[in-house]
Amino acid sequence: MNMKWLNTVIKYRLWLGVLFLAIAIFTNIEAGFWPSFVVYLLALVLIVGHFIFGPLRLIQEFMEEGDLEGAKKVVDSVWFPGLLIKPVRSVYYTVKGNLAMANQDFDSAEKLMKKSLEMGMPMKEAEGSNQLQLGMLAMQKGNMKESESYIRAAIRSGLPDKENAAAAYLQLSTIMINKREFRAAKEYFKKVKSLKPTTPQIVDQVKQMEKYITRMPG
Repeated sequence: MNMKWLNTVIKYRLWLGVLFLAIAIFTNIEAGFWPSFVVYLLALVLIVGHFIFGPLRLIQEFMEEGDLEGAKKVVDSVWFPGLLIKPVRSVYYTVKGNLAMANQDFDSAEKLMKKSLEMGMPMKEAEGSNQLQLGMLAMQKGNMKESESYIRAAIRSGLPDKENAAAAYLQLSTIMINKREFRAAKEYFKKVKSLKPTTPQIVDQVKQMEKYITRMPG
């Protein structure tokens, strides 16, 4: 209930701020500055909060439900991303990057993800996820060296769950096969299997690779 109340405040924070500002101005005219001071302060907190923190907290629910259209509406409601504080701006660019990836706009996704990393991620795991996605984008472009660099950085930064870790080691295994470093490929593949991923796409890739990897030398 508290979370719902907070989300409602965040959603309408700017308009509540404008309303309180109007009330403060009216009170100031009718009764003087000091009786209106607290209302002015509240209006200032709400309006400034809208521009420096943004509504990005509202995105979580949409992303969990896979409602990309809802998430896009929240992102598009940020009028001046340059005013967001750095950690929030970083999340803003990450979400925009994820939405671009979902729309298969890989060039925009790459630019946005890199911009997010430059800002500095608020959590190491989020940084790892970003680096993993950049690694996958580099692999799609056939840039194996850059892909390997990003994926190793993602593992060092830490990943939020075993599914992401499995995806990272699976990509590394593929890269090692391309480099003909078969022993390393098998080691990374073992790590994937030990994580027991359940994401259908990863499970399918594991099945496909298993047919091939057992016949490799090394």
